[in-house]
Amino acid sequence: MTLRVARHGGEVVLTLPPRISADEGRAFAETKSGWLRQVRARMPEARIAAHGAVLPVAGQGLLITPSPLSSARIAGEALLVPENRAAGPVVRAFLKHQAQQALLEACTRHAAALGKPFRAIALRDTRSRWGSCTSDARLMFSWRLAMAPYPVLDYVAAHEVAHLAHMDHSPRFWAAVERLMPGYAPQRAWLRQQGDTLLAWRFGD
Repeated sequence: MTLRVARHGGEVVLTLPPRISADEGRAFAETKSGWLRQVRARMPEARIAAHGAVLPVAGQGLLITPSPLSSARIAGEALLVPENRAAGPVVRAFLKHQAQQALLEACTRHAAALGKPFRAIALRDTRSRWGSCTSDARLMFSWRLAMAPYPVLDYVAAHEVAHLAHMDHSPRFWAAVERLMPGYAPQRAWLRQQGDTLLAWRFGD
């Protein structure tokens, strides 16, 4: 039996093997009620990407501001969005574009340094991982990395590119990450400590 709290929304998920009854599963979950309350209490509250909200973009807080524009753009400490459209979907599209550009640059640079080309980059709104690498050299990332400080995004890019050479988390893999991004530990720690704040943002879905 496994019990986890989803990083998106805080839903409690109980997984039972075939031989375990639902009653046994409920009894198991009840024994973990204190732990569940603690985990959910530590989760950041949901944030709505709407006019007047301060949204992180590359680690900088920007005030979402309605403006007579046709598309979103950064102006100083503001993220200007079309005033006649809902802010959430516009901001989400903007973040995806930012992530695509930044990750393509970072992955291209790291792949050249490693001598291992990748086939494609895809963006998803993943909840359990920030990136992944397939055996056929396709890289996938969460577009929410566009909200993180650039060095954090760059670390995730280096991490997944390193998997092009080592499809595991062996010492050789971590040595490759270190070669691509010396001193990556603070960025890895930032994701562990602050990553849930990126997942807390809602964009009108």
